[in-house]
Amino acid sequence: MIEIMDTTLRDGEQTSGVSFAAQEKLSVARLLLEELGVDRIEIASARVSEGEFASVKRVTEWARMHGHIDKIEVLGFVDGRLSLDWILNAGCTVLNLLCKGSLKHCTHQLKKTPEQHLADIKESLANASEMGITVNIYLEDWSNGMRESEDYIYFIVDNLKNQAIKRFMLPDTLGILNPTETFDFCQKMISRYPDLHFDFHAHNDYDFAVANVFEAVKAGVKGIHVTVNGLGERAGNAPLSSVLAVLHDHLNIRTDMNESKINSISKVVETYSGIRIPHNKPVIGESVFTQVAGIHADGDNKKNLYYNDLLPERFGRERQYALGKTSGKANILKNLQQLGIELDEETMQRVTARVIELGDKKELVSLDELPYIVSDVLKNEQEEQVVKILNYSLSLTYGLRPMASVKMEINGKIYEQSASGEGQYNAVSKAMWKIYKTLNKSTPELLDYVVVIPPGGQTNAFVQTIITWKFKEKIFKTRGLDGDQTVAAIKATIKMLNIID
Repeated sequence: MIEIMDTTLRDGEQTSGVSFAAQEKLSVARLLLEELGVDRIEIASARVSEGEFASVKRVTEWARMHGHIDKIEVLGFVDGRLSLDWILNAGCTVLNLLCKGSLKHCTHQLKKTPEQHLADIKESLANASEMGITVNIYLEDWSNGMRESEDYIYFIVDNLKNQAIKRFMLPDTLGILNPTETFDFCQKMISRYPDLHFDFHAHNDYDFAVANVFEAVKAGVKGIHVTVNGLGERAGNAPLSSVLAVLHDHLNIRTDMNESKINSISKVVETYSGIRIPHNKPVIGESVFTQVAGIHADGDNKKNLYYNDLLPERFGRERQYALGKTSGKANILKNLQQLGIELDEETMQRVTARVIELGDKKELVSLDELPYIVSDVLKNEQEEQVVKILNYSLSLTYGLRPMASVKMEINGKIYEQSASGEGQYNAVSKAMWKIYKTLNKSTPELLDYVVVIPPGGQTNAFVQTIITWKFKEKIFKTRGLDGDQTVAAIKATIKMLNIID
């Protein structure tokens, strides 16, 4: 079994601009341990602030009550008893001790010899043992250490391998490794120290984080570190969602984690962190289970030809078929099936044409909007229009009444008028009524005007405008559909004029 340690609440919080409140830390900790089922979580760095201390204390109190206290870890430093006292007072029992994993860091940052640093580490270990605190060790900058000062690493580990250290953690601190190096360096450590437990901690500076985790596991490491949504300093850490999919599908490694909870946890962390998930991010991105091209939907209808092992249902999601200008009948058919709507072939062709036309106005048409489009086609499209709007211009200026100029074709003849109104649509309708007055044509009375946005619609959703009219004692409704409310109302009005003409 591979141990998965999530460090969203510690390393992930080093993402620029990210800071989790105490209640948010507790919420994420509970989701990770009880909903998703990760093995361990790293929740903070010692001695950061009073607020961090209070957050850690709140999480450890909850963890102790629910039997998770041994799964809660805090980063600490080689500073005698300072970090240890902080961690103990916060209620934590596991210290991740940050030691130097490269000669360069030891010499230039600590300004100590390897022997002096080793002595300081052993002092911290002795203090931790006395206080009943379990210790894991980070070999900070280990990847550069393996490149430039391998003997230094062996000196440190040779002298610590028999100490009370549960795990040796191998970080690619600056994200410099490629997959080949990751495998070779991890294998060297495991071959030299077969009885030690090694974790690998990846950073994503070259976009190699998931690939490096893959190679580290192949080499034989027993634990890997991840963050939700790949949060972390600079380019971030290995994203939990992608790592889990790779473990399960490409390395055939089973874990106790509940894949179906990944998407919901990712959304919670997105909200708390304020860092948006890219739409194309594997597993959790908004668009990754959406087929756009019509040929893909057609293949899925016939034999699931465009499926892979990353079935959306595994991750608490659904496959979608995007509706837009590249949609074909197959995409629309898939969406109609999901909605339980059946259409004949002729209507399908008309709906497809309408979706493509509307798709030119925005990137995608949502599933929620499809019934409105179908309704628009079924109820409102007319084969012949004796009244057409050829052009219009709307002017909206602060402090002045809206203006509209309208060019219409009625029974093959062209007419133009302008008018001002209380609003843009009012100005358009007044310009139309001017034209009708010159033709001695009757105009209807507007009884009601309703704007409807599909459920779940966003700010770019299509708008359906429903207008109720009274004309010669007859009351009826017409609908218009568009991304703009005024344009939708104009369309509804033109449909009305073709009915009464």
